[in-house]
Amino acid sequence: MQTTLSERASHLPRAAEAESILRTCVHCGFCNATCPTYQLLGDELDGPRGRIYLIKQVLEGNDVTQKTQQHLDRCLSCRNCETTCPSGVDYHNLLDIGRAVVDAAVPRPLGQRLLREGLRQTVPHPDLFKSLVNGGQVFRALLPGPLQSKLPRSVYPAKPRPMTHRERQVLMLEGCVQPGLSPNTNAAAARVLDRLGISVIATREAGCCGAVDYHLDAQAAGLDRARRNIDAWWPGIEKGTEAIVQTASGCGAFIKDYGHLLASDPAYADKAKKVSELARDLVEVLRDEPLEKLGIHASQRLAFHCPCTLQHGQKLGGAVEALLSELGFNLTPVPDGHLCCGSAGTYSLTQPELSRQLRDNKLNALESGHPEVIVTANIGCQSHLDGAGRTPVRHWIELVEAALP
Repeated sequence: MQTTLSERASHLPRAAEAESILRTCVHCGFCNATCPTYQLLGDELDGPRGRIYLIKQVLEGNDVTQKTQQHLDRCLSCRNCETTCPSGVDYHNLLDIGRAVVDAAVPRPLGQRLLREGLRQTVPHPDLFKSLVNGGQVFRALLPGPLQSKLPRSVYPAKPRPMTHRERQVLMLEGCVQPGLSPNTNAAAARVLDRLGISVIATREAGCCGAVDYHLDAQAAGLDRARRNIDAWWPGIEKGTEAIVQTASGCGAFIKDYGHLLASDPAYADKAKKVSELARDLVEVLRDEPLEKLGIHASQRLAFHCPCTLQHGQKLGGAVEALLSELGFNLTPVPDGHLCCGSAGTYSLTQPELSRQLRDNKLNALESGHPEVIVTANIGCQSHLDGAGRTPVRHWIELVEAALP
């Protein structure tokens, strides 16, 4: 796509990257065929091709409007279009660049600003978030329906973590919302890894991955969180840790981008690159291990929802399904498994109507094979899907751990 950046846009820190991405797009429109919001709304500007054109206009100096912001806001950042694109357009990075320019130019209404700032002040803080969840459970009956649906229907307490110290060690990101919404997930991962001779070293100083801030109009704050995590992990990296494991695929996708996002930071570029190289989704660690040592012979009927951040962001579609099948679980077919469930980080709160439509469509697909349980690999998807009050939704590693002899 022919592009001529405006004088102002040409001085942006990522101007050359934006221009390169825009020139990669051939405007074929294949991306619209797999875009969840385009399928729902049927508006060219609510598909990747239209959004790319909007960003092109903005960077070429055209007026930025609230309508432009709205169409960019409606994007889930699911990256389905990247999987579909025959030209390899790096859409999510272009979207981040475009959103930053638009958000700097168009003030949001007060209600939106308060919502976004409120999310930034609560979600990335695990202790505060967990206290709010616990308080919400106590007063659940008094809360309005939309807030009730954000609370877990069942909280499975964390089982004790192994106290053994194996020769093989990995670091683990504890996360910000997962300890409050699904406290047993990381404990289950640690117990399974221990059976395979791998110790998990929890690094308490490593907090939110930074994605929440980064995608809520605060990219600088998100990158600061990335730097703090790198500092927290670096001593373990110097001691030779095998990997930095994430059980939430959304966090994993963002951490694997640290190297790219901090490439121009002379103090952190090399360290960020190393962290991204060591970042592993849990399934990447387990699939290379002798799983027969676990002694699992499961037969439970499951439907697996593959999060967008796992299949499109990390290109690991099919990996969890293969592992669960190897362990004996009976996986039901899921039509249109490439489509987003509508969680998309904080999207279910900032775009609730679209998010609910996508969730209900996804649940209809997941339940079509009549599973006993739906499993997934990202806490956002897990909470969002379970909030509908239909088939129970859990993290897949919890069912693996529960099947250990």
